[in-house]
This record gives sequence, C-alpha cells and structure tokens, in this order.
Amino acid sequence: MTAASGGPPQLGARAAVAVAFCPSPPLLLPAVEGRAEPATTALRAACTEAVGEMLAVRPEVVVVVGDGAPPGTRFGPGDGGDLRGFGVDVTVPFAGRVRPGGRRMPVSLTLGAWLLDEAGFADTRVGVAPPDLGQLVRDLPGPLGVLAMGDGSARRTARAPGYLDEAAVPFDTAVAAALAAGDAAALASLDEDEGARLLAAGVPTWRAVGAALRGREISARLHLHDAPFGVGYLAAAWTAA
Repeated sequence: MTAASGGPPQLGARAAVAVAFCPSPPLLLPAVEGRAEPATTALRAACTEAVGEMLAVRPEVVVVVGDGAPPGTRFGPGDGGDLRGFGVDVTVPFAGRVRPGGRRMPVSLTLGAWLLDEAGFADTRVGVAPPDLGQLVRDLPGPLGVLAMGDGSARRTARAPGYLDEAAVPFDTAVAAALAAGDAAALASLDEDEGARLLAAGVPTWRAVGAALRGREISARLHLHDAPFGVGYLAAAWTAA
C-alpha cells in the first residue's frame, strides 16, 4: 500500500536537519532491474520525492547512513561501490571519481550515492555507519541533510527472501506510522533484536536517526509503504527544527 501523510515538510528558519528515508534494494538501480516494473518505478519516484524534499533545505553536507558500513569509517571522495554481485558491471563513486586505493562501500551507501547523483547534489557527502550518525548531527552545522538507507522486513510473504513471518507486517506498519508522524522516539526505540529476526536491515539506521533527532519538532511525510517482492520498502521525508 502506498501512503502519504500531511503536506510537504515546512522549511523555516529553525529547520536544521532534513532527512530522506529510502530503501536500498539493488533493483533500485535500473541496470540491475533490467526491464522496468510498475513497483520499482513507484519506488524510484518515492525516493526521488523524498531526496528532493531533503535537498530543498539546501544542505552543504549530506550524510549518507546505511547498514554494512564499518563503524568508525567515513566514506568520501575517491571511495566507491559496485553492483557486480548482482550481475551488472556498474561502479558508483561516492563523490567525484573512484581512485586507486579508495575504499569499497556497502550496497546501501552505493545506492545512496546514486540517488544523490540522480538528484544533482554536488556538494560535500559523508558516508557512515549508523553508530556514527549522532556525532555528525551534533557536530556539523545546519542545514544538514541525512540520507537514511534501509529496508523493512524481508519476511512479508511466503515468497520473500526470509519466508513469511506474521510479525513482519505489523512491525513494518509501526515503522511506517513513526515515519508518517515524525516520531523520533518511536524510531529510536525499535526492537533491534526483533528487527534482526525479521530481516529488517533498516532498523539500525532508523534507530540512529530517531536517537539523533529525539526531542526535536519534526515535520514529516510518508511517501511509500509497500512490499511488492515480500520486502518492506518505506520512503519518507523529515525536517527537524
């Protein structure tokens, strides 16, 4: 089901942090999918809208956060990722060109870099693991952009990668409600063990965003809550004062 709540985030003088929440399936990249399907077309459109709202605050820096990144590592110019493990010879630089000796990014940050490229964002990017997000939100001046990459449960249906678990839909629905309401505390308190059991790779990232923005006034919009391939895909945009 696709849903939207409220209007576009209100961008005022107090808006210091803007967040785009996007899922990170490899098929987000058209070269991986091959022939376009309606579900992935809708997914890309939702991500485009969420990233566009995040960039509307004109951040000088966008922090890309996602699973698979080693804690304590900051990805930047010269680093890159690829989708060779998914059958396509595609390399995506994180910022500028990939240089010899550059670090290899996880898929979540690779797709985040691709989304920023598609949106035309050419200013500073920093890629980090979820545990490192809070410090950057505290240290970097606003307006700051955050691109939070992560999927919901991969156990939504019997054909899902992790097979069916009846707890998967309620879990993702609770995440969608928190994203729609701008409820940072609810995101911060997501059950990490249950998320791991349900193969919801986005939970550490969502928890990190929630913890970083807890207590702030947040305007929110949910762009997508769907599971066309048995995996929960959620896209949303927040602005936090």
